[in-house]
Amino acid sequence: MTKKIDLFAHVLLPEFYEKMLMLDKTLPDKLPFIKNTVLTDMKKRQELLPSDVKQVISYVNINPEDYLLGKAASLLARKANAELLATVKDNPHAFAGGVAMVAMNNIPDAIEIVDDFVLPNAEIVGVQLFTRHLGKSIADESFKPLFEKLAKCDVPIWLHPVFDERKPDNNIIFSWEYEQTQAMLQLVQANYFQEFPDLKIIVHHAGAMVPYFAGRIEQILPEHWAKDFKKFYVDTALLGNSKALELCVDYFGSDHVFFGTDAPLGVLPAGATTEVSDAIDQMPILQAEKDLIYYGNYEKMMQKEV
Repeated sequence: MTKKIDLFAHVLLPEFYEKMLMLDKTLPDKLPFIKNTVLTDMKKRQELLPSDVKQVISYVNINPEDYLLGKAASLLARKANAELLATVKDNPHAFAGGVAMVAMNNIPDAIEIVDDFVLPNAEIVGVQLFTRHLGKSIADESFKPLFEKLAKCDVPIWLHPVFDERKPDNNIIFSWEYEQTQAMLQLVQANYFQEFPDLKIIVHHAGAMVPYFAGRIEQILPEHWAKDFKKFYVDTALLGNSKALELCVDYFGSDHVFFGTDAPLGVLPAGATTEVSDAIDQMPILQAEKDLIYYGNYEKMMQKEV
């Protein structure tokens, strides 16, 4: 049985969730997916977790920065991070690591979180950012110092989509992937990979639209920007779809693709682990490449065996 490290699995841990409900009691109505108890109940989660899978956990997209000013938002993010770290430490058989939260309306403290929380704790393997923060593109100049810090410290970024609220017709099927693709383009055109060659960005949902539009990327963009698209890392969270994953691996390379399922979301009650695993197993690639996707690329990036 091949071991699997699920790079992109989500939680909404109880203490943090309770604090967010104090700020906005309507969250379950606005975001119905957070009613899934597997997000909050770690005992139930582990009962449903396949024995060959360990998860890397990150919070769902509920951000203190959208409700609180800089200092207060950072304080709540730090408390959420402490709860995340404790959860990973208490459940090492289930969780391979945790991904830190930062408040993007307090960039100085976000940088401090890298120094005093991410780097000292081996269980914390990266920082999660979103395609838009505070209504701004992730490539907004005000966020750049954090990217510089993460690249300098060799801390990977988990990039997750959120809706662009300027658009009137957002939907979870197609808009999510558009937002992800746009953010990738914005980061490339901001020359982040040129300026920060050690930058590591892991993109949710298999690189979204990028593999499908590879020809347009290569024909329309300058050569150096087209090449920069291949510097992203991606996961396999497509709810299955082996043919799409083939295209993803063909574009990014098997050394840039990680097993990720979006658990426990997508397929109730606990996520699409089976569907994504089956899609990988059905791909006409070498077993050695599948092993890279399932666990090898993660262990290489983190420089440790899980």
